[in-house]
Amino acid sequence: MVAKEKYELEFLLKTSPKVLDGMISTPSGLSEWFADDVNIRDDIYTFFWDGSEEKARLLNKKTNSKVKFQWLEDEEDGIESYFELRYEVDPMTKAVVLKLTFFSEPDEQEETQRFWENQINELKRTLGA
Repeated sequence: MVAKEKYELEFLLKTSPKVLDGMISTPSGLSEWFADDVNIRDDIYTFFWDGSEEKARLLNKKTNSKVKFQWLEDEEDGIESYFELRYEVDPMTKAVVLKLTFFSEPDEQEETQRFWENQINELKRTLGA
């Protein structure tokens, strides 16, 4: 098994923290841009895409700040990894800066980064940002 490496991306969004918080931390918000559908049971989120599904555990959620998940497959394999969407408001411009942290195997980094960039672009489109 290849160790996963940590990567970070930053995106500037023109939206309010309250709206963004709902988009990244609720099943209805996540199903608007991240997955075709999202269900939640306890702290397990099930994401559905084109007939496939992936499950992730909610590790941490702080209103108006961040949401952090770990894919169950990684958890079961004992891989220390997660994906986190963290944001803050730039005090000068009032723009929201979204910081994405994710883990990927080095040979899948470009593909994983493209996936996240596409998803964040969909989030921007949904927000009108």
